[in-house]
Amino acid sequence: MLNSTIEHNNPIAPSELIITEGGKIYHLNLHPDDIAKDIIVVGDQNRVKRISQYFDSIELKVENREFVTHTGIYNGKRLTVLSTGIGCDNIDIVINELDALVNIDFDTQTTKKDHTSLNIIRLGTSGSLQADIPVDSFVLSEYGLGFDGLAGFYNGIFEEDELELKKAFSEQVSWGKEINPPYFAKGSSKLIQKLEEGMYKGITATANGFYGPQGRSLRLAAKIPNLNEQLNEFNYNGIKITNFEMETSALYALSGMLGHNACTVCAIIANRFKGEYSKDYKSTVDKLIEITLNRVTS
Repeated sequence: MLNSTIEHNNPIAPSELIITEGGKIYHLNLHPDDIAKDIIVVGDQNRVKRISQYFDSIELKVENREFVTHTGIYNGKRLTVLSTGIGCDNIDIVINELDALVNIDFDTQTTKKDHTSLNIIRLGTSGSLQADIPVDSFVLSEYGLGFDGLAGFYNGIFEEDELELKKAFSEQVSWGKEINPPYFAKGSSKLIQKLEEGMYKGITATANGFYGPQGRSLRLAAKIPNLNEQLNEFNYNGIKITNFEMETSALYALSGMLGHNACTVCAIIANRFKGEYSKDYKSTVDKLIEITLNRVTS
C-alpha cells in the first residue's frame, strides 16, 4: 500500500493522541528516545527476552500490558524488540504508536516536517498451507492477505498488484458476503531482499481468530469449512498462499500507509495439510532469531 498520511498543523486533541504525564505514548509506555529505527516485533511477550539475550548490551526494558520492549545493541547496531500480543487489533495500536513516537512532536502534538521511516520485522510462528513447505522451515511473506477488516477503516491507497491479487482471490475462493472483505498488502522490497535467502516466499493469510477464521472447528461450525483447501489451491501467476497467522496483513497495510518498511518472517511449526507439528519448534525459532538478527544488522 502507498503512503496516505495526513499532516496535522494544528495540535492533535489529547483524546486522540494520548501522552502520559511522563511524556510517553499511552499503550506502549515509551518515550520517543526509547526505540531504534530497526524494530523486531513478536506476538509472544516471552519471545522478547529470547531475542534480547543475544544483544551485546541492553539499555532499556519496559513492560505495559502485553507490550514488552527491550532496546539494545547487537553487532554494533541499535535494535528494539517489542511484543505486540496476538491479533491485528494490537498491530493497529503498535504501528500507530510507533509512528507517533518518531513522526509526531509530543511537545506541540503536531506532525513533524521531516518523516522518519522505521524498519519493522515481524518474527513469528505459523502453520504451512502447502504440503511442500515442511515443518521447521522458514517463510517470508511477500504479501499479507487480510481477513481482519482493519485496512478498511483507513483511506489506504492500494497498488495495482494488490488489487489484481484481490480480484484473483474473489474469482478463485468462495467468500460469504457477511464476512469481512479480504484485502492484500505487500511487504517492503528493501527488507525482503535483505532477509529472503533460503526462505520460502509467498502470500501469508492473516486471520482475525485462531479457530473459525482459520478453518478450525471444535464445537462451532466454520462458515467456510473448506477454507484451507481453497487457500491451498489459490494461484496467481505462480504466487501461492504459503501460510496462516494473525498479524501480517495489518502490519503491511498500516506500515505502507505510514511510510514504513515492514516484513514478516515465520518459523513453520505446523503443516495443516500433512497434520504435522514440530517436535522442537523452540530450536527452530532460535535459529530464525539468529538469522534475522545477523541479516538485519549486516
